[in-house]
Amino acid sequence: THKTPEVKAWLEKHPRFKLHFTPTSASWLNAVEGWFGQLERRALYRGIFTSVGELKKAIRRFIQTHNEKLAKPFRWHKSAESIMTSVARAKLSVINDK
Repeated sequence: THKTPEVKAWLEKHPRFKLHFTPTSASWLNAVEGWFGQLERRALYRGIFTSVGELKKAIRRFIQTHNEKLAKPFRWHKSAESIMTSVARAKLSVINDK
């Protein structure tokens, strides 16, 4: 949607707005979003926190439990060469879209 003529025209009229894109297969970002979703659903949703201290304790308790029982190492499967090739391709697509 960010490549449509309407969006491009709007962005040209509003130069203070800059779009930043993550790679389409940003598995690390998906993992981070998933982790924060778990934090929200398992530790914060419908919680009653009467102080920032209580909120921090709930977050720390979740982190400790998560690390002890649920955390698994993340293994990167792409090579550096594959990633750099993808980055170069993305740069070219941005240049060609102008």
